[in-house]
Amino acid sequence: MGRPKLAVIGAGMVGATTAQRLAEKQLGDIVLTDIVEGMPQGKALDLMEAAPVEGYDATITGTDDIADIAGADLVVITAGLPRKPGMSRDDLLQKNAAIVGGLANAVGKHAPGAIVIVVTNPLDVMTHLVYRRTGFDSRRVMGMAGVLDSARFRAFIAMELGVSIKDVQAMVLGGHGDSMVPLPRYSTVSGVPITEMMSPERIAALVDRTRKGGAEIVALLKQGSAYYAPSAAVACMVESIIRDRKRILPAAVHLGGQYGLTDVFAGVPVKLGSDGVEEIIELELTDEELAALHESAEQVRKLVEKISAK
Repeated sequence: MGRPKLAVIGAGMVGATTAQRLAEKQLGDIVLTDIVEGMPQGKALDLMEAAPVEGYDATITGTDDIADIAGADLVVITAGLPRKPGMSRDDLLQKNAAIVGGLANAVGKHAPGAIVIVVTNPLDVMTHLVYRRTGFDSRRVMGMAGVLDSARFRAFIAMELGVSIKDVQAMVLGGHGDSMVPLPRYSTVSGVPITEMMSPERIAALVDRTRKGGAEIVALLKQGSAYYAPSAAVACMVESIIRDRKRILPAAVHLGGQYGLTDVFAGVPVKLGSDGVEEIIELELTDEELAALHESAEQVRKLVEKISAK
């Protein structure tokens, strides 16, 4: 039995940091690919030179030839453009759809047995595009958003209450954006719902900060966007799949009637194991929470229709 082959497409900050985390967790051998000649090779070599210090045995290869992902067990797609000043979300949507659509075709050709995790924004829409282009079973295509959004919510809860991050669990559903649906009722500290630990006003403030978590970091950095937390979230999902941990984590997955939603990707809790999305967990939602989830899914659907029309 050889080590699993993990392909990370896109060697920017998110992709390269993801490769680092996968190597340090010793989850498999890694191929880091990008169209920028020399960049993935340089970052891969740097990571290999860190291996003697960190003690991981993973082989990390950099390449600008997408064919080198051949036979990958799992593929992470981070490639795409960040939004630049003066660029509308629609501009970003069409440009990234062109990039990710081409990559999905390559994944279908070179790694037909892979499980795919999509990170490129707008995330839920790009995940739907990859699903459609690869023709893969829906269990093998998912988007990384819920783990990141939940991690942000957990961080803010721990900071607010002054408690260990290890005791905080949180659940965030819906699309990755302003329409996401944090669920305070399902967010706990050592099993105690946060609704019993802080005022509705403070919870509302944390929910709002969670929704704007990515934008807050972009505004502070002035250029670029978050990559430490996004890469950690990807690595968490990859570990659950590669090691068959069967963790219950929120992810953007294809819904086939769950929560009253059909043929749309939205963030919901799922069981992640060696087959990919092994189960979709249906939480009991209030009418208000369910309406918010439907509204979030509808926004994703509209964007999918925009790229379909092209």
